[in-house]
Amino acid sequence: MPTFIETLCQQAKAASRPMAQLSTGEKNAALLRVADRLSAERGDILAANRADLETAREAGLSPALLDRLMLDEARLAAIVADLCRVAELPDPVGTVFDEATLPNGLRIHKVRVPLGVLGVIYEARPNVTVDIAGLAIKSGNCAVLRGGSETLRSNVALAGAIRRGLVGTPIPADVVQLVTDTDRARVLELLQMDRTVDMIIPRGGAGLHEFCRQHSRIPVITGGIGICHLFVDASADLDRAVEVIRNAKVQRPTVCNALDTALVHQAVAGKFLPRLIERLAADGVSFHVDPAACDLLAGRSDAPVQVAGPEDFDTEWLSLALGLKVVSGLDEAVAHIAEHSTGHSDGILTEDEANARRFVAAVDSAVVYVNASTRFTDGAQMGLGAEIAISTQRLHARGPMALEELTTYKWVVEGEYHIRG
Repeated sequence: MPTFIETLCQQAKAASRPMAQLSTGEKNAALLRVADRLSAERGDILAANRADLETAREAGLSPALLDRLMLDEARLAAIVADLCRVAELPDPVGTVFDEATLPNGLRIHKVRVPLGVLGVIYEARPNVTVDIAGLAIKSGNCAVLRGGSETLRSNVALAGAIRRGLVGTPIPADVVQLVTDTDRARVLELLQMDRTVDMIIPRGGAGLHEFCRQHSRIPVITGGIGICHLFVDASADLDRAVEVIRNAKVQRPTVCNALDTALVHQAVAGKFLPRLIERLAADGVSFHVDPAACDLLAGRSDAPVQVAGPEDFDTEWLSLALGLKVVSGLDEAVAHIAEHSTGHSDGILTEDEANARRFVAAVDSAVVYVNASTRFTDGAQMGLGAEIAISTQRLHARGPMALEELTTYKWVVEGEYHIRG
């Protein structure tokens, strides 16, 4: 008898076989049906989420995790709107590219096809359930979803609405499978399903990523852990730089593209740091500063400033905390980023085009910014609709993984009864 996980994965694999043959219109119509169903069932979804939040508070989850877990009318409406936008996006499946005719007359090209079955493991984010389902359906894939125990009721309500929304469409409900058993042994079991699952995408902390890399028989795409930096160059417009840093830190501090460390050129640190701290302290931000910055801030006992500890510049804060470091210039800023960044989102604030080009060339992160907040590392913000994850590795996708990143390709070779001599 197959196990619970084997059954889910087998059902997803069976559902995946006809997905590449569906038309774009059929997939879009199904997505809109799902969006309508999510809206119709919003009362049940929000009630389930409130129950999850109550249990999570009693369990002592951090404010950052509670914020990620929480759904309200506005957040659910935004999730539904993102799903509708996915329906409007170009369909990558079936795209033909790299066409050529060989000297022997063979005609060859590549065509985009779905990856197959995606196994996604994630924590505390019910919106991920809808994002993944929508992107999987549009890109012709199926998904086996394993959310955290803290969001089980929310995910059951969301996945149920999605599956009910697919009833009556050409897309079988089994394209979306939810693992409702929260025993961690089920994660290990999922990682062994290499005959039915084609890719594993973990969305959570470093421990989850490392566990998946060590135990998976299936290719793993990792990402979503962001120790993000902005470097304030000597030429930067300081007033505007303060506002960019504020947005990157304060707008939503509990997410992976929120700012963790600001690096400030020593030539402007004396006038910039007090201004920055005054502006952000009003938002409740606390500061972990290196000794050089601490010396420049001497006498500001009213500010929530402390000397950075040994691990502070390797910390993804996920809260209203910000690391500050004074650097001698662009080279030291780049060296600091190379040592401490997770390769997620890093940027420079500058009016010097040559420095901007040098920074972009030298910083090897999935998304590199010039004069913009790191908060734009997001599939919807970058015009991709929702994203399934932010990949910080190089194969096969990097940055926001949206529709095209959820496809692979096959070669098509056409001949006139060619034989090889």
